[in-house]
Amino acid sequence: MAYSCIDLTSADGIATLTFNRPKALNALNPALLTELADAIGQVGKDESLRVLILTGAGEKSFIAGADITEIATLSPLGAKQFAQFGQGVISSLQALPIPVIAAVNGFALGGGCEMALACDFIYASEKALFGLPEITLGLIPGFGGTQRLARLIGANRTKEMVFTGRHLTAAEAKEIGLVNKVFAPEELMAKTLEVARVIASKGKASLRAAKETISGGLNTDLTTGLSIERDAFALCLASPDAQEGTSAFLEKRKPVFTGSRNG
Repeated sequence: MAYSCIDLTSADGIATLTFNRPKALNALNPALLTELADAIGQVGKDESLRVLILTGAGEKSFIAGADITEIATLSPLGAKQFAQFGQGVISSLQALPIPVIAAVNGFALGGGCEMALACDFIYASEKALFGLPEITLGLIPGFGGTQRLARLIGANRTKEMVFTGRHLTAAEAKEIGLVNKVFAPEELMAKTLEVARVIASKGKASLRAAKETISGGLNTDLTTGLSIERDAFALCLASPDAQEGTSAFLEKRKPVFTGSRNG
């Protein structure tokens, strides 16, 4: 598929997906979501990739939300279908077997905040703004914001954000645990790539197992979570990367991981 709303590039095991509708502040519409779904499928199948970075084109916006000009024309059934489509695409992003980092360069509002929440962690520019302002339109978040944000920062803080529609600065978002780190705008991508390279140097099977174990354990009780971890640990130990990692440690050299995500 040829892309007009996003750009997808890759180098050295790191893919970068850029939302590219800067005149519309990278707002989400069906065309962008369709392209994003295709790109996520490509990334998921590419064994050479170990990390995905999401960011926005231009200096102002990561994603400024859903395209209101299109939402305003939807019937209730159309709205449900649009929400279902958006939720499905964003859930497929969250389900990728490789780590995904959001490099939020500007507005991350509504669907933009929801997109970032589906990533494994968020780095932000000092100019970034986060929020779920749908309440100001007489709506509520529809792409997973009420669910993912509550799981990340707790129900009470989520209710405050959703009920008021207030925007958070990058510093405020970091303070409540929504954002991991904040950088000067000109440093954001360089710092994100620096961490992505560290992650990309690790074993594929262990990266996948770590992501699946942490994410899966959050949705269950501790006993079940420990069982998930135990099984994943055992499977990792049987992988070529574990053999390389333990051998390199004993031989006092740097490991070179070449295994697949599945072992």
